[in-house]
Amino acid sequence: MKITFIGAGNMAEAIFAGIVKQQVGAASDVCVTDISEERLEYLSQKYGVGTSLDNPSAVADADVVVLAVKPQIFPTVWPEIAEAIKPDALVVSVMAGVPSTTIADGKPIRIVRVMPNTPALIGRGAAGIAAGEFATETDLQLAEKLMGAVGVAVRVEEEELHAVTAVSGSGPAYVFYLLENMLAAADRMGLEKGIARELALATVMGAAELMKESGEEAEALRNKVTSKGGTTAAAINTMIKRGVGESVVAAMQACAARSRELADG
Repeated sequence: MKITFIGAGNMAEAIFAGIVKQQVGAASDVCVTDISEERLEYLSQKYGVGTSLDNPSAVADADVVVLAVKPQIFPTVWPEIAEAIKPDALVVSVMAGVPSTTIADGKPIRIVRVMPNTPALIGRGAAGIAAGEFATETDLQLAEKLMGAVGVAVRVEEEELHAVTAVSGSGPAYVFYLLENMLAAADRMGLEKGIARELALATVMGAAELMKESGEEAEALRNKVTSKGGTTAAAINTMIKRGVGESVVAAMQACAARSRELADG
């Protein structure tokens, strides 16, 4: 199975690094294209993958073509490779906001769209995958296998990718924002920065693992550690009074709405 990545950014690197590391595919079967010779040289030396500055020739014999360019670059890149892609090749798009119908442009191209997130860089990603009109069950299984090399992959309908973007695609930023403010508060209270960072990171990771391992809902776990009149209750009650929960919901809805706007052009 020959896989060509159009674009050599961080997300593309995370995916093909996982593919090679998890032995989903051999480095010799992976080709990566980019406009930067320096970037390609670095990736070739680090992972042993093939590289090319010529997009059309790179996709000519590929069984899978991964579109990993920025959405605004797609209109420039796609016309030069669309005719060069084999008729039976699968196109996997990790571009946000570009519908499969836009990519296909009326042609019977097998397309699977993927919404990954940045923890894929350390093999802990969460991705939603959605089939285009002509994608098969085998295509979805292959996409699951590829994305499974860098984390968790779940199937959704393409329209649901807007919600996936709001939950997991942009989700890491919400966690970073929470940590950013937890650490700012710790600093105001005089806690040493290194200690605060270690405690905050362990808390976030531990809470997530506890919810995963216990199978319990977030509300139930929160209630277990929120004694009436206690310190946690003081914190949670302040968040409720200041509308933190409502702000999170509104923020995620805004994220999904922006994703739909991008998809609509």
